[in-house]
Amino acid sequence: MADRSPASRIVASAARESLKPLGLARHGRSRLWIDDHGWWLGVVEFTPPRTAGSGLHVGVMWLWHDVDHLAFHTDVLQVGSEPFRTEDQFTPLAVELGRQAAVNVTALRERFATLPDVARHLISRPVRRGFIWDGFDAGIAAALVGDPETARDHFDRVIREDPLAPWMVQAQAKAYELHALAPDRDAVTAWVTRAVDSCRNKLGLDLGPLTIS
Repeated sequence: MADRSPASRIVASAARESLKPLGLARHGRSRLWIDDHGWWLGVVEFTPPRTAGSGLHVGVMWLWHDVDHLAFHTDVLQVGSEPFRTEDQFTPLAVELGRQAAVNVTALRERFATLPDVARHLISRPVRRGFIWDGFDAGIAAALVGDPETARDHFDRVIREDPLAPWMVQAQAKAYELHALAPDRDAVTAWVTRAVDSCRNKLGLDLGPLTIS
């Protein structure tokens, strides 16, 4: 059942006013909004606190992860919770959260306007031991732009991690596969296209011709 609290109603109104004109779509009746770019999503969440009010989380989901839930794979903004006391007190706070969300969505569109932009960002991030998805995402992006040596370096990082959980074993199996495919840009693109199509289906997003560029 949708949350019908005054705080959630005000957040929904503020989000609609700031994000719908940009073309974002609300995910069901949740506090999540999606900026759909085919093979990646801008994701905005007006995070529910333990008590009434709202925070804000804006980031990117790379759909080649092929999961059945929305996720933040690259964070760009997190704002702590603003409390709800009264409607008059909370409404301007929610409006400001909506404004910040819109500003950061626009910044995301500019930062990740093209595949080479995405690749430069992901490849340039500092190496963080234990952050297996950093290497996975950078490897895929490098392979997609035709840089197999860089791609294999990043996939090697993934493969060298200690597989401490089943999901890590699965990620490393994909990294092995992509490591072998890395010199063949068309094969990597086909792999990513299948993963993205599968992910979009799981998320209930529209399916259609997909161009990764």
